[in-house]
Amino acid sequence: MAINRRLTTDSDFQEVLELQRMIRVFQDDHIVSSGGRVIRFTEETVVVQTDVSDVAYFERDACEFFELRKR
Repeated sequence: MAINRRLTTDSDFQEVLELQRMIRVFQDDHIVSSGGRVIRFTEETVVVQTDVSDVAYFERDACEFFELRKR
């Protein structure tokens, strides 16, 4: 079972970026990305890479971000 921690602040995103933790992204109560890693973020956008050639851009206001940790 995974532990989900909501990411809201810049320091939350900086921590998952530095530690290369996997995240899950929700938009409109649906999972739109799972198992990716944050490679960059700004005040408006979070860039997530799930595979070598799979990079996605998510708006911070439109999505919810959660760090995935194993128990």
